[in-house]
Amino acid sequence: MAKSRCLLSRALMFSLLCAPEAGAAGGGSDDFALQRAEMVSRQIAERGVRDERVLAAMRKVPRHEFVPESEQRLAYHDTPLPIGESQTISQPYIVALMTELVRPAGNHRVLEVGTGSGYQAAVLAELVEQVYSIEIESTLAQRADGVLKKLGYDNVTVRAGDGYAGWAEYAPFDSIVITAAPDHIPEPLVEQLKPGGRMVVPVGPIAATQQLRVLEKDATGKVTSTVVAAVRFVPLRRRDD
Repeated sequence: MAKSRCLLSRALMFSLLCAPEAGAAGGGSDDFALQRAEMVSRQIAERGVRDERVLAAMRKVPRHEFVPESEQRLAYHDTPLPIGESQTISQPYIVALMTELVRPAGNHRVLEVGTGSGYQAAVLAELVEQVYSIEIESTLAQRADGVLKKLGYDNVTVRAGDGYAGWAEYAPFDSIVITAAPDHIPEPLVEQLKPGGRMVVPVGPIAATQQLRVLEKDATGKVTSTVVAAVRFVPLRRRDD
């Protein structure tokens, strides 16, 4: 029987969401393409992600480009991977789920809080007009920006900063994706969400079960919140932490 792995990451669900690992990755582009196809089939579609545009983006974006060379053989396994600065690239299923939950459209502008490796931003960039992404670790922000530029994602803008405050210069946003857990929903981000927009955010205490929530703002500015699943994310850091 194949071994199942569940590791804590900035976006990792509990073991009920884990699937068996694939075999060790090869190094060629054809090998990686085949592994991406299997990843989408086994790890994502079989778990209920149905949006064909999201599935196509997950098949296209080269996850191995967003991890250190030493981790590339594991790039399409069902697990987060270390990317430095005590951070990880998220489990592929979580990236797909959060992307589907914000219902991306081709004319949307999206704010991502927590760039990390840049992988989530790249997936979003395949589906929307513009992505604005904020990363508190300047080293990660610079590295992710470099990878995104190398891969031709000129519709992603990355900056180092405190994502709690959002990015007022480009607000309002059609959707907001937060890839680390605040203990409460940041009010500046709610304010920067466009009427009719959606936000996906894990909310809860550090080192405990959190709730993955979808917030929807209606035309009058009223916000409703729906719990999607129990999750475990790293905390959303602030500049004064």
